[in-house]
Amino acid sequence: MNVFDFKTIIACCYRKVRCPNCGIKVEDIGLTEPGLRITKRLAEYIAFLCRFVTIADVAKHVKLDWKTVKDVHKRYLLHKFSHEDFGSPRIIVVDEIAIHKGHSYLTVVIDWDTRKVLWMGKDRKEETLKRFFDQLTPQQKNGIKAVAMDMWKPFINATRNNLPNASIVFDQFHVIKTFGKIIDKVRAAEYAAASKEEKSVMKGSKYILLKNEENLRESEKNKLEKIRAMNVNITNMLILKDLLKKIWDYKTVAAAKKFLEYWCNLARESGIKYLKSFIRMLRKHEYGILSHCIYPVHTSIIEGFNNKIKVIKRKAYGFNDIEYFILVVKDAFF
Repeated sequence: MNVFDFKTIIACCYRKVRCPNCGIKVEDIGLTEPGLRITKRLAEYIAFLCRFVTIADVAKHVKLDWKTVKDVHKRYLLHKFSHEDFGSPRIIVVDEIAIHKGHSYLTVVIDWDTRKVLWMGKDRKEETLKRFFDQLTPQQKNGIKAVAMDMWKPFINATRNNLPNASIVFDQFHVIKTFGKIIDKVRAAEYAAASKEEKSVMKGSKYILLKNEENLRESEKNKLEKIRAMNVNITNMLILKDLLKKIWDYKTVAAAKKFLEYWCNLARESGIKYLKSFIRMLRKHEYGILSHCIYPVHTSIIEGFNNKIKVIKRKAYGFNDIEYFILVVKDAFF
């Protein structure tokens, strides 16, 4: 226990009693944290500091081992979230975050209205999301009107099977990201067929073509104009990308559906073979795109969440302990 920043050691006597039924019992003086040789007050102080600085910094400050500080913080968070109340969410956002290099993910469920992290679970399988739905009451399930997500099939299946009356909403970000992959295929094909002079212009253009034009530097804008002037297919792809974004501007399902059909016709008429698979994917998932007219959920909430996750990763909050990492993330959005 620290008193005015001085390390203080308390020596006290406690009693032991022998019970014929329970055996030897030690008196609980109510001062120390069970299982740890520190006071409850110091444990509370450590938990408070861990919200703002790294475990290593806290350990250095209180002159304790790193693992002890982590254990104190984890105990505090386990107690804090031991009786979770999901509330009555109306719209939820489901996404996944990468926790290690490779295919290691956590599924995240966020309440759209409160911006609160409702639940996190390891993997991104159908069973993963089902574990969250299984914790909801029938009233809570019926209260969820829409689920925003990407076009990941396990999430779609889990939602349909557990929330049959909820609308699935596909946000603009994930659809445009998928279209960006088609743009890159076209770029690679056009580069392979280009002359030596054209290749010198197109070289290094991958990320220029994927960026929003308003985010380009002046030199990148000049390069983009040169590419547009010499390559029809890439120009058409960029026009189609800008038009595709407009679908999410419509307020009625009928108008959005009409524009979606118009866009698909333009894409077919372009004659670009790589668009065929994207058109099929778009028509297959149009129900979720059109749902945006009724539930206009956007992606800024996910962006903010992912940025905060990156900060937590940089602080190295016992990153190998997934349970602890989940608790820290939930606490950051509590």
